Parts: sequence; C-alpha cells; structure tokens
Amino acid sequence: MAKHVFIILAVFLACTFLTPPMALADDAKARGIMQKVEARDDGDRMTARMEMILVDKNKKERIRKIKSFRRDRGKDTYQLMFFLHPAEVKNTGFLTYDYDDPEKDDDQWLYLPELRKTKRIAATDKSSSFMGSDLNYSDMTSRNLEDYDFTLVKEGKVKGKDVWFIQSVPRTKAVIDETGYKKSLLIIRKDNFFVIRGVHWVDGSSALKYMEVKQLDQMEGIWVASELHMTKKMGKKTVHKTILKFDNIKFNQEMDDDLFTIRRLEKGL
Repeated sequence: MAKHVFIILAVFLACTFLTPPMALADDAKARGIMQKVEARDDGDRMTARMEMILVDKNKKERIRKIKSFRRDRGKDTYQLMFFLHPAEVKNTGFLTYDYDDPEKDDDQWLYLPELRKTKRIAATDKSSSFMGSDLNYSDMTSRNLEDYDFTLVKEGKVKGKDVWFIQSVPRTKAVIDETGYKKSLLIIRKDNFFVIRGVHWVDGSSALKYMEVKQLDQMEGIWVASELHMTKKMGKKTVHKTILKFDNIKFNQEMDDDLFTIRRLEKGL
C-alpha cells in the first residue's frame, strides 16, 4: 500500500489556484486514480535518515535530525521516528499505527523525554502541528478514500510530465475537524501515480498550505520523495515553511518484532 510517511502530506499546486475550486460531485475516474495512488508500491521494512528544516517568516532556520523506521503488518503500516538533534528534542519519539480498515481510527503516540511521559494523540488533536512543523498529526498517516469525494478537474503537464489535477473534498465535518483541511487539490503524475504537488485550504482560516515534491527518485524500483517542501501562506505572504529531506533510504531491512511498541518508543534507539 502506498502509505509512505508524508505521501499524504497532500502535495502542491501552483500558486495560480488561490481560490477554492468549485465543489463538484464524486466521479468514478478520479476515484479510480486515487485508488491506484493508494495501491502504489512504496516498499517495506524501510529505514531512513531525515532532516526537518523549520523556516520562519524571517527565513530563520531550525534544523532537526530524525531516524525513521517503517514496516507493513498485513495491510496496516507501522512507523517509528526518533529525534536525534538538537538537544531540546533529542530522544523524543513518535509511533504511528496506520490501519487499512476505514472503520478503525489510526493510533499515534508521542514520547516526551523531559516529562518521561507518552502521550496518545487523540482524534481532536490530530489537526494540530506536529513538533512545530507545518505538518499536522493527521498528515503523518494516509487518508481513507471513503472519507472523500474526488473530482478530476483537468489534465496537463508539470515539468514535462503528464498529470491529473484532482480535487479532494471531505464528506463530513468530522473529517475536516480531524485533518484541519476543508479541501485539497492534488497533482498526480500519470506514469507512476505519485502525488507531486497540491494545496490545502485550512479550515477556519484564510491560510493555504502548499506542498511540493522537490526531489523524486527511484530506488530498488520504488519511487521515493527524497525532498518535500510544505509552505503555509496568507495571501502571497509566506508565514512558515517546513523542508523535509530524506537520505540513506533502505528497504527490506531486518527489524525486531518489538520495534514498533510503546515500550521501545520510550526506550529510544
């Protein structure tokens, strides 16, 4: 299943889409495309090093280094992250159980070493910022397709690649409340079903979040976004930006059975 951590970080669009597209009914072609996006092979037993760069409105940067582990358990996906740097976030851990069953809420836990406490992320908190970034906790898991109406807005090209422009609208207020987004517009490459750009309309705000896959590589036959940017804007003004860079990505790695547990989350690397 295509549930790479941050794939559903929704993705970005060009700045020409500064007003929400008109609400349209769900259509079969758009849903079929999204089903192929979800089914795309994203590998298994993956390890990676991550760099999270937080950029404020004055372009001042804060850099965080992370070690990430991911594996499939049947149709579910488990993800574990440990913050390595800087000192104020070192040993902070984040564990996610991303369930395939649309009737089952995904589980997330955040371990705070200073408090020696593990906090379970409630559904009501998933629209809040993840570790001060421009990502919500809800962005750390994949979306259930049954929760959305999809519409094919148009077809075109981005950087020489044929793409689809698909609008995604939550079917219920509960989904909007949990994700923090009232609408999204996604750009999907036709050759590999990878979401490469998009825009989110933030609920209860005039802010927009733009995300773009800056670097897309194929490793061991698997397409991987090795650099993504998430930018929050108010009008034309950038409020904040998060840059994610991945390296030392490896698949089919040996992993202990107890790695994706709260006990290991609290123990650290």
